[in-house]
Amino acid sequence: MREEIYQLSFLMPMPTLTQEKTVSKKDIFGLLVNLPNYYFEDKKHKTILYKENCFDVLPEFPENSIDMIFADPPYFLSNGGFTCQSGKKVSVNKGRWDVSKGLEETYIFTQRWLRECQRVLAPNGTIWVSGTSHIIYIVGSAMQNLGYKILNDIAWFKVNPPPNLSCRYFTHSTETILWAAKNKESKHYFNYNLMKKINNNKQMLSLWSIKAPGQLEKIYGKHPTQKPLELLNRIILASTRHNDIVLDPFSGSGTTGLAALKEGRQFIGIELEEEYLKVSIKRIKDEQRSLLLRR
Repeated sequence: MREEIYQLSFLMPMPTLTQEKTVSKKDIFGLLVNLPNYYFEDKKHKTILYKENCFDVLPEFPENSIDMIFADPPYFLSNGGFTCQSGKKVSVNKGRWDVSKGLEETYIFTQRWLRECQRVLAPNGTIWVSGTSHIIYIVGSAMQNLGYKILNDIAWFKVNPPPNLSCRYFTHSTETILWAAKNKESKHYFNYNLMKKINNNKQMLSLWSIKAPGQLEKIYGKHPTQKPLELLNRIILASTRHNDIVLDPFSGSGTTGLAALKEGRQFIGIELEEEYLKVSIKRIKDEQRSLLLRR
């Protein structure tokens, strides 16, 4: 992390880390012509994956170039505790990337990636950020500090969640997804009619009942915080148009990319762990074969 980050006070807005760049060509391969070191590329379906830290890649993106961002950042909940998985008691520890270094470090990390995402978002673009209570309040605070316009806080109800083994809390059955526009001047896109149509012709609420990923979504491997494809499909359909550019700076096992491919959007995914990139590629290639069979 750059030295100047640590010289800033805890809650003060940070200056942008990069010079402003502009872009007019709406094609990810034209957009990222100066970043050709793709881990995976599919020009036909306009999909790119990077094996990088998002802090090393995002500063090279032109500003105002991304239509929609979905981010599922580290929750920093790997604290030596335990949870229930498939009826068994298992550790909550997910890896070194999920270990907290303290509240101030977590805030700095969160504000830093949110600032870069805000810079690359198109003027009317939006961002969705998922998190549990371990991180989502820091995300919301950082968003407000940076001048994002929060549009909704979605409560994702995980149908049939695992039980709480300690019996000292209510069973954790939801995650929050914050939906925000780039700033208060943004004229964000919302596909209201489609959302109403798929909700039995009633206005869709901000409470979404969607099951956690099933075994079919994990046949090539899994990510410890993997999101269900149905969730990402809804998010992409609600807030993007055909051929829009979707970015995921913590792309994990590639669910956002899979949803983007299914719905005819361009996709850029950034992931540091090769294990999850390999899973992403298998899932994307599987969907590519399905698309060919449906034609």
